[in-house]
Amino acid sequence: MQKSEREAERMKYCLLSPARLIPTEEVCLDRVDALQAKILQAGTWTAPITAEKDALFVMDGHHRLTVARRLRLTTVPVVLLDYDSVRVESWRAGETITPAEIWAMARSGRKFPYKTTRHIFAEGLPRCDVPLRLLFEPTSPEMAPVRAAGALS
Repeated sequence: MQKSEREAERMKYCLLSPARLIPTEEVCLDRVDALQAKILQAGTWTAPITAEKDALFVMDGHHRLTVARRLRLTTVPVVLLDYDSVRVESWRAGETITPAEIWAMARSGRKFPYKTTRHIFAEGLPRCDVPLRLLFEPTSPEMAPVRAAGALS
């Protein structure tokens, strides 16, 4: 696959059940509350969750996943990636984190403390604009990729 094809693939998201996504990091409940209020007020979902494409553990979007589960959404926009296109570091000074450690945490069922992992997406991430009402509707288990609205800066 050539670079332009890879970039085009990255500009897509799919709709997945929040139940399929595996969190690997704790969240700040105050932040979840604020994000939930913002999403409900807007009535639209504008930033996809990023997840590892094979294991479906969350790279970025733990707060959004928590909101989705609280609201009992049937689907959420998700960008599926791997560590070939994502760099990982720790938010904590002097601490390092590796993809292997994140994989191990995902398999263990435990979670890192809040603000441990930081995923850096070299090519940016797509935005989406999905009306919240559509995320409550039952869907088929396999959703086709959807073209995203544009890249986040």
